[in-house]
Order: sequence, then structure tokens, then C-alpha cells
Amino acid sequence: MPPPMKVLVYRHSVVTRVTHWINAMALILLLMSGLQIFNAHPALYWGQTSTFADPWVSMTAVDRGERMIGVTKVGPLTLETTGLFGFSDGEKRGFPSWSTAPGYRDLAAGRRWHFFFAWLLVLNGLVYLSTNSLNGHIRRDLLPTRDQLAPRHLLREILDHARLRFAKGDEARRYNALQKLAYGGMVLIVLPLMVLTGLTMSPAVDAGQPWLPAVFGGRQSARTIHFICAGLIVAFALVHVAMVLLSGVWNNLRSMITGRYAIDVEGDPR
Repeated sequence: MPPPMKVLVYRHSVVTRVTHWINAMALILLLMSGLQIFNAHPALYWGQTSTFADPWVSMTAVDRGERMIGVTKVGPLTLETTGLFGFSDGEKRGFPSWSTAPGYRDLAAGRRWHFFFAWLLVLNGLVYLSTNSLNGHIRRDLLPTRDQLAPRHLLREILDHARLRFAKGDEARRYNALQKLAYGGMVLIVLPLMVLTGLTMSPAVDAGQPWLPAVFGGRQSARTIHFICAGLIVAFALVHVAMVLLSGVWNNLRSMITGRYAIDVEGDPR
């Protein structure tokens, strides 16, 4: 039997590729500018108001006599996080300067950056959703089929990923169930939730739509959910990059630059 042949297949449209890279840039700067805003008050609460004495999450600095230490609290858990959270760069701050945009303390600049890239993300997302809804990409590539959602099938895919066994041949032409659930969850759930909770934190929006904060249990709850969604996006990005590195860097990059993805085909590729 002849060895498998490498064949380039068309995997990503121009719209998918362009919006992917705009999303990547916008999300990075949204995260960094969001951390700049968070540093103005590095604590999270549930409900409508800030219960300063009982935050759900807080990052602060404590004077231990000879030195300052960073302390992070998450619910009942208390951790020393000097140099990362609470105290870094020789000063009291939630997140270190290298993780914020701008790196120096400037809440006004952070808000301007955040709003600009937030609207860029929204407009880019609308282009992605409208175009890919019309061409069938979302229905075909982001929504899992009933067979893919079968527990046995999902378990097999989880085990394959855990063993770093990636799809080959014809199966590599399309997203697997885990990819569809992850991408679909980001595009259809997490990112829209980020936008809605972000709007909920705006006093101008609250004045015109007073029902919106109640949907999330109050403005502080919306801020906390916004932060949790940001964490989910970071986790998704880290796993996404890891999978790109492990499954073939150049092949994956080529597919998101040129649209062409190489697969192994047995026999005559025609």
C-alpha cells in the first residue's frame, strides 16, 4: 500500500481568517486594559453594591514590618502572591504593570483603550456572525451533530486529546466535537455575555435600561461575571495555543493565513 499523500484542503474562508486575527488582537488589548481598570479597585463582589468588608475576590498588600507582601483572597482561601497579585513593581497594585495597558497607572487611558477595543470586537463579531450564518459555517462547523454529542463519542475524543492523538485524513477536514463545543461556547455564549455584562456596568446604559442589572443580580455581580468570562477566554486561548503547537504549528498557521490545511489521504487523492 502506498504511503499517505499530503493534500491541501480549503478550511477557512477569508472572513474567518481576517476576523480571527482581529479578534486575537482586540482580546489581548481588551484583557490588558481591563486589568488596568480592575487595578483601580482590585476586588469583586456579588449583588448590587460593593460590600467592602466581605469581597468575594480581593488583591491587596499587607505590611509585615520589614516588607510588604501581596495577598489574594478568593472566598475563604487566602494566598500570598507577592510579585504577581497585590504587591508588585515595588507598589500596591492588583495586577503587575507588564500585564496592563497602559503599563503605568492611568484609569482614564485604560477605559479609553477598553471601550475602543470592545467596540472593535463587537463590530468584528457581527461581521463574523452575519457572514458565517449566511454561508453555513456556523451551522456546519460550530454546532455539533447529535452523534457527536453522544457520551461515548465525547469520551473517546476526550481520551484521544489527553493522549495527544489528533484527527487525521478526512476527519481533519472539519472540527471535532470538542472543538465545536469550545468555539461555539466562546462565540455564542461567553463573548455575548462579556458584552452584556460590560454594558451593565455602564451608568448611562443602566439609566436607559434599568432592567439590565437585575438580569445579572446587580451591577457588582455583572462585574464579577465579566471577570469570570475574561478568565474563561484566557483559559480557552491557552488551550487553543497549546493544541496549535502540539498538532502542528505550521499547518495550523497556514490554514489561518492562507485558508489551506494539509491532510493525509490514502491512495488517489482525487
